[in-house]
Amino acid sequence: MEKIRLQKFLADCGIASRRKCEELIKEKKVKVNGEIAILGTKVDSQKDKIEYNGKIIKNNVDKYTYILLNKPIGVVTSSKDQFGRETVLDLIKLKERIVPVGRLDMYTSGALILTNDGEFVYKVTHPKHEINKTYNVTISGIVSNEDIEKLQSGVIIDNDYKTKPAKVKILKIEKEKNISRIEITIHEGKNRQVRKMCNAIGKKVLALHRSKIGNINVKDLKIGTWRYLKETEISELLK
Repeated sequence: MEKIRLQKFLADCGIASRRKCEELIKEKKVKVNGEIAILGTKVDSQKDKIEYNGKIIKNNVDKYTYILLNKPIGVVTSSKDQFGRETVLDLIKLKERIVPVGRLDMYTSGALILTNDGEFVYKVTHPKHEINKTYNVTISGIVSNEDIEKLQSGVIIDNDYKTKPAKVKILKIEKEKNISRIEITIHEGKNRQVRKMCNAIGKKVLALHRSKIGNINVKDLKIGTWRYLKETEISELLK
């Protein structure tokens, strides 16, 4: 059997995304044939003994699972949480080991995909695929056309990073409450990006909900519930 990179093998087994598996290897949590693995190691899953956190890992995945969850606020996008907080996996009680595709912060609700297909995770989260994510954002204050134009053309976040052009439109302005509701569509995945973009125009995010990943939306899913992705939805994300 042809050898493959260790992080790809771990991802294919549903341990985590390929990037996260690279971090696990760097953190010396993975062994191959009794030796601590290093990044760049290649393995033959039929011959090599591969361990993660002291447990032997085998690729027993015979069928891939793809799930769309409408994540509630207050739930952590993680397989486990060191502080004992509720995680997205607590909402999806399956025997298969699945991992989140990308992240939503604890205080953001909405569309989140989970799977045990490591190659799918890699392809969907890789920047070159530029998959759109659409957010409904409630912000403090009254948003202006100038604010919208700034968000559309790109703003500076994290001191020196200019965001890529975004699609932005006003959904509703409530002057009596001094709040605005806007829709932002981006294809980047910087940490807390939408919140930082709004901060860059002097607006605080009061509520944030990811309504769509690509063309897959959660409008028919109650908060905290999930469904399997359709074959056509999986294909569309990968094309």
